[in-house]
Amino acid sequence: MAKMTPETAKQTTGYAEIRVVRDLKDGGANRFELTPDATARVVITNQIGAIAIRKLRFKGELRAHNKSDWRLEATLGATVDQACVVTAQKVTTRVDVPVIRLFQNPTDEELQGGEVEFDGEDEIEPLTEEIDLGAILSEALLLALPDYPRIEGAQLQESVFTEPGITPLGEAEAKPFAALAALRDKLQK
Repeated sequence: MAKMTPETAKQTTGYAEIRVVRDLKDGGANRFELTPDATARVVITNQIGAIAIRKLRFKGELRAHNKSDWRLEATLGATVDQACVVTAQKVTTRVDVPVIRLFQNPTDEELQGGEVEFDGEDEIEPLTEEIDLGAILSEALLLALPDYPRIEGAQLQESVFTEPGITPLGEAEAKPFAALAALRDKLQK
């Protein structure tokens, strides 16, 4: 299965753990600990394009920040199996990363203008009526995993393609300065 982009992962609600903002406590920590069961881990596995998720925990808190914003601070721990890009064998990756998000409420001028601009930082998001902890978990996991997992020592072998009867062009000959390097070496002898 193809790996999803962070944008697609946020739009897909394969695994949802919704917190309604108006129900959150303003004066303290709104703690959470998500440990998705086997069924939910399969959904997330399919969502991020992995082979399997063996362990998964997302623990943290949501706190009021400034007058109308919310801050999420959490840790994400996971053990994920992916396919090696060279051999397609299983590669196990352990993830332990902090996750921080700031949900900002747009100003009245931004609401009237119809556009909300944020400063480009990944952890700043617009505040809506709900915060989906499941989508944040999936996105953070996707971003923490290696894009091109490899088994230690796995290397691509050289592939040579040519028509029958023609000497194939190898990797060394295909380099633009290989002939000049050979000539230089020959002249130095």
